[in-house]
Formats: sequence, structure tokens, C-alpha cells
Amino acid sequence: MEYFIQQLVNGLTLGSIYGLIAIGYTMVYGIIGMVNFAHGDIFMLGGFTALVVYLLLTAAIAGMPVALALFIMMIVSMAVVSLWNWSIERMAYRPLRGSFRLAPLITAIGMSILLSNFVQVTQGPRNKSIPGMVTTVYDVGGISISLKQIIIVVITVVLLTGFWYLVNHTSLGRAQRATEQDRKMAALLGINVDRTISITFVMGAALAAVAGTMYMMYYGVISFTDGFVPGVKAFTAAVMGGIGSLPGAVLGGLLIGLIEALWSAYFTIDYKDVATFSILAIALIFKPSGILGRPEVEKV
Repeated sequence: MEYFIQQLVNGLTLGSIYGLIAIGYTMVYGIIGMVNFAHGDIFMLGGFTALVVYLLLTAAIAGMPVALALFIMMIVSMAVVSLWNWSIERMAYRPLRGSFRLAPLITAIGMSILLSNFVQVTQGPRNKSIPGMVTTVYDVGGISISLKQIIIVVITVVLLTGFWYLVNHTSLGRAQRATEQDRKMAALLGINVDRTISITFVMGAALAAVAGTMYMMYYGVISFTDGFVPGVKAFTAAVMGGIGSLPGAVLGGLLIGLIEALWSAYFTIDYKDVATFSILAIALIFKPSGILGRPEVEKV
């Protein structure tokens, strides 16, 4: 039983990271109906930014408190990655917004390759690692819970609560919901649709940067290839939870993390990805709109 609970803790930690990435997918898709496949690489870029900031801080200031270093890493990563995603939306996606539906998708794949190769050229193809930042581990009834696991789960809960409030109880959230329902009508009512979409991309990138920083802190290693697989799994989480729903994205991320952790614990690890996507396919057969998703209403 202790082993099972230990795997639940590990799965919740991994699922929290997936959930943070999935929120970015679901926000962009909910507003403009586009799957931003470069979002996984934005997450990877956030992790590398956090790594560079950490190395600069430790070289410049000896003995800096870990909490302060982690906070600075997160803030700088959010700022840099948000600027990247804003630039991508402004230069690559916005000109194609009125084009046929495949054009933005192909562009997103191209941007994903561009970001991956950019990091490979600037940082090198080898894995980059850092010493353990947070090493405290608590023993709770025979179950090991590390401080970094607690930090990841708490940050996910706080960010989800904050973004849920922002979307549902602020003027920006009303503009986002209006743009999601009908962009033309929202523009006629005085909403700056282009600015709303850009802000949404910035918000999604900021969450991906936090996820990248948490990933870097948790595993202590990152590679330029780490954007693809977590990005695909986060998109899977968004679909499973109900794409367009913020709580659904986090719920889907937690489910994906739990499936991976439990499958790896009790079965061969070689097929954990097969199990994850098989369960997704089965779930969508019975619930096509996702667990918390709303059935799409066709406008006539």
C-alpha cells in the first residue's frame, strides 16, 4: 500500500507539470481554435532560460538562498518566454488567421522545429544538468515526499486558481470569453481582438515557463528534445480533460501523470506511452468532448 501511495505522489507531481503546459494549449485553442504545436518547445525554452539564469546567479552571488534563486529563475523565464511567444504570434500566426485552417497548423509545426534547432545550436545537443536545488525529503508514514514535489503541486494549485479567477471575474477574462464565442461580434462591441489573443499567448507562455522551471528543478536535467514528448502529452491532457476548460486541462494532466506513474510501477516502462494514449482513445470514445469539456455547438 505504501508503494502504491508513493506512486500516486509521483504521478500527481508529474501531472501537475503536464497540467501547467496543458492550460496554455487549452487557452489558445479555446479562443482561436488553433493547436499551437510550438507550445511544447516554449516549455523547453522556459526550462533552458531557468537553467541559464541559475548558472549566472550562482556564478555572480555565492550562497544565494535557494528560494530567492528559484523565484528569480521563474520570473525571468516567464518574461523571456512570454516575449518569444508574443513574437511568434505576432509574426507567424496573426498574418495567417484568416487563411485556411491547415496554414496555422503547419506554421506551428515549423515554429516548433525552429525553436528546437535554435536551442540545439545555442546550447549544444548534450543534456544540461544542475546540482540538486531542493533536496529536502520528508518521511510521512513510510512515504517519501520531497519538498520540490510539494512546491510543484502548490504552485499548480495557486496558478490554476488565479487564472480561473482572471478568466471568469475580470474584464480581460470577459474579453477572452467573448472572443472565444464570436470574434467578429466581439470586435463590433469594442473588444481589441488582436490584443486579447496576444495576451492569451503571453499567459500560456508564462505558464509553460513556470512548468519548464519546475521541470528543471525536479529532474535537474534538460535537453533541446524535451519539448516534443511533454508537449504532446500535455496536449493529450488538454483533450482528455476537455479542451477549452482550464480545470479540465489540469485534471487531464493529473490523470496522464498518474497513468504513467502507476503503469511504470507495476508494468514494463517501455509501454507507458502506449498505455497513456490507449486510455485516451478509450476515454474519447465514451466522452468525445473530454471529461469537463462542453459539446461544440455548430453556429448557423
